[in-house]
This record gives sequence, structure tokens and C-alpha cells, in this order.
Amino acid sequence: MQIDLRTVSIKPLRHTFDNIAHRIGADKPASRYQEGTLDMQQEVNFHYRPTWDPDHLIYDRARTAVKMADWYSFKDPRQFYYGAYTLARAKQQDTAEANFDFVENRGLAATLPAEIRDTVLKMLIPLRHVAWGSNMNNAGICAYGYGTAFTQPCIYQSMDQLGIAQYITRVALLLGDVDVLDTAKTAWMEDDAWQGLRRYVEDTMVIKDPFELFVAQNVALDGLLYPLVYETIIDDVLSSKGGTPVAMLTQFMTDWYAEVRKWTDATMKTAAAESPENKEILGRWTTAWRDRAAAALVPVARIALAERTDELTAEVVQQFNARMAKAGVPV
Repeated sequence: MQIDLRTVSIKPLRHTFDNIAHRIGADKPASRYQEGTLDMQQEVNFHYRPTWDPDHLIYDRARTAVKMADWYSFKDPRQFYYGAYTLARAKQQDTAEANFDFVENRGLAATLPAEIRDTVLKMLIPLRHVAWGSNMNNAGICAYGYGTAFTQPCIYQSMDQLGIAQYITRVALLLGDVDVLDTAKTAWMEDDAWQGLRRYVEDTMVIKDPFELFVAQNVALDGLLYPLVYETIIDDVLSSKGGTPVAMLTQFMTDWYAEVRKWTDATMKTAAAESPENKEILGRWTTAWRDRAAAALVPVARIALAERTDELTAEVVQQFNARMAKAGVPV
């Protein structure tokens, strides 16, 4: 008996789905990010308008003043679709858990100077309410925004902020007890230092335009809060005074924002480059919400920075302005 073995080359009839092929070409294989993003949002076959908002379709470009010829021109530099997102966060969570274990098992929280511990409890723990506000706001952007390329990263942002609120809670329980959380909530609700930031968060919750909400939350507030609180105050100022264990416990926030700003800057750059009208609108929104965010953060930063507050806050604002200028947004 004779057996002949042959190699047969099979040419695929198609490399990707039709909706992807009409964007990138039929002969090009699509990435998982493209398959999980492009044209994923439904645009036809809606049977009725929402009874709670009959002036708009369920997905409606008219909800925002920003106009795009193609809402899928936005690109996430991280190439996040659900699989890539969960893998990236799993690695970061492993690092965060290792840091918490290291600090807890070696009793490093007990070695913190009393002044640093008190500062962290007063300045950091109420920020879990800010993170929860961001969780709600980004869920809102995802619900009312248009185009998966714009809305998909916002739901990831929403889940990230919920995780950040949980990490802050764990820091509180590691440095104190359950009463620390109640004290922080009371400060958030009643202390003068927090009322500007609390009003900012509550005002953003009623913004109707999803792109303006994106600017107010992810660009302006987060663009000042994370560099100021986590990079400047915790990583630099408090660490130099014996607060390095706190920097370990908040490493996720620092690394996370370094990654997230690539996406927010790319989104702003794409929208601003679309038209002079978009650039003017984005510049106006960014300037207004930046000024409000900076003013709201000053009394919070003063808890840790005292007389250096104005100087270091101004540096963070300058860095923010440089980022926006690079993205083509006039501020």
C-alpha cells in the first residue's frame, strides 16, 4: 500500500467581517480590537424612540455638540477590547495585591509617621466618593454617547474607577478601621475643604452632553487630580517624609492614569482635528472645567501641602495645559 502525503494551501475566501472589510479592505486581516470595535453599535431597526426621551433615538449623534463625520475615527492607543482590557487589568491587579500583601505582612503601615497617616486618612480616603462619581459618569457616557470607538473605553473607565474606590477603601482599613470610612464620608459631606470638589462631582452628574461629560470628568478632573494627588503629593512629597508604603498601596492609580491619559489625549486630538467648530467647543469646555477642577482641588491639596499648595497645583495645571496644546485643544 502506498500513501501520498501532500500539502494543500487553502486560500481563505474572506479575512474579516463585511463591516470591517469596507473600512480596511477585504484583503486585510483585522485585529481583534477592530473586530470588537468598528461598527458594533446598532444604527437601524429601532422600533420606537425612548419614551423617557422622545426627542432622541436610543443612539443619537444629536446628543452632543461635537460633530464627527465618522464616529469610528477615534482610536484607543491601548487597543482595548474586552479580552485585552481584562488581561491588562489582571496583571495590574496582581501587582497591586502583591503590594498590599507586602505592606500588610511586614507591618509597614504601623511604621508610618503619625502625621503622614493622619494626612493620608484626611486627604485620600474621601476621594473614594470622587471615584464613585467617575464610575457613574463614565457609565453615563457609555449609555448616551455615540459609536463604540468612543463609548467602549468609557465603560472600562467606569469599572476602573469602581476598582480605585475599592482600593482606597482597603487603604483606609489597613491604616485604620471601619470608623475611618465613616469619618471620611462625614468630611466629604460637611467639611469646607471638600465642598468645592463635591459640588464639581455632583454638577457633572447632570451634564446632558456625553462629550462634555467626557471632558469634565476624564480630561479636566482626572487630568488634574491624579497628577496632583498620586504623583505629586503621595509619590513625591509624602514618600520623602516616610510615606513610601502609601505609594506602594496606590501604585495602581499612578500606573493606571499614565496609561489612561494616552486614550483621553488621543480622543481629544481626533475630535479637535475634525473641524474648527469642534476645536472651539472643546477649548471652551476644557478651559471652564479645568478652572473649576483646579479651584476645587486646591483646598484638598492644602491638607497635605500647606504653604506649597499654590506652587505645586500651578505646576500640575501647566503640565495639563501643555498636554492639551499638544492635542490641539486651545486652553
